[in-house]
Amino acid sequence: MSKTPTLILQQLSIGYRGKNSHKTVAAGISGAICSGELTCLLGTNGVGKSTLLRTLSAFQPPLEGNILLQGKPLAKYKDKALSTLVSVVLTEKCDIRNMTVRELVGMGRSPYTGFWGRLSHEDLAVVDAAIDRVNIRPLAERMLHTLSDGERQKAMIAKALAQETPVIILDEPTAFLDFPSKVEIMQLLHRLTREAGKTIFLSTHDLELALQIADKIWLMDRNKGIVAGTPEDLALDGHLSGFFASKGIAFDMETGLFRITNNYRHAVRLAGHGYRYSLVRKALQRNEILANRHVESDICIETGEGFILCHPAAPPRPCASIEELLEALSAALD
Repeated sequence: MSKTPTLILQQLSIGYRGKNSHKTVAAGISGAICSGELTCLLGTNGVGKSTLLRTLSAFQPPLEGNILLQGKPLAKYKDKALSTLVSVVLTEKCDIRNMTVRELVGMGRSPYTGFWGRLSHEDLAVVDAAIDRVNIRPLAERMLHTLSDGERQKAMIAKALAQETPVIILDEPTAFLDFPSKVEIMQLLHRLTREAGKTIFLSTHDLELALQIADKIWLMDRNKGIVAGTPEDLALDGHLSGFFASKGIAFDMETGLFRITNNYRHAVRLAGHGYRYSLVRKALQRNEILANRHVESDICIETGEGFILCHPAAPPRPCASIEELLEALSAALD
């Protein structure tokens, strides 16, 4: 599917205006958010992620710079026209009572019918299609307050789909969700970019999911501004390694994921590949032992069909489990 820039940011400064002054949260932001891509915004608390999303959603004006939506300045759109182009899903829990899921999703049609407008047969067909696309048909007649957090979030995404906008902006859509629900929501959003060609831009603190599912990552830093690219390119050029370097978090080039920084007391060579290699390496790092294929050490661990500890002062020792391997290695290192 063709991926064309839908939102273009040009030297954008965001923040808050006061009577006599303004507070700048971030400045010099430039970049493009494309159709057919899931773009995730990552950054520490207070860096300005929510402010950027509110600015892109036209909830607050930029301090400086331009935002182009489909080639036209965002400020030039009237509210009604904008509501047919951009839909927004916020972090706050939906606590509406006395409303069914279908009724909530139907509210996504208000840009076309008016808030109190009656839904036509065409509108009802769009609502049904949104419910089916998010796979919540069994929930359609349920009251909102009876849903789980994950089910409510799906209902809010269905409402955004019923709005039929090319752009969907989400602020922390996986907040408050358990891990399976986080994965399901992120996979759903990624699928929508492919199946419906949507431009989806979201903020998240779920680093691991973003690195595995997002097409593009925007790293937002208070001092360095925004760096954007595919997760793989950001890894190769060192931006991911440096992003949380001072916060006790390191980017692991072997796994392509973040991990807690360890202070290593020992180092051993680890041979093998696949999931056994990865799990042994993880267990050793947790126990302050640096282990990978590139370590120079007299002690070696082979991870094939089992686990074999090789030490120059003793014959090779097969181990039936990682727990047994850790105990044997501890004795060898002592």
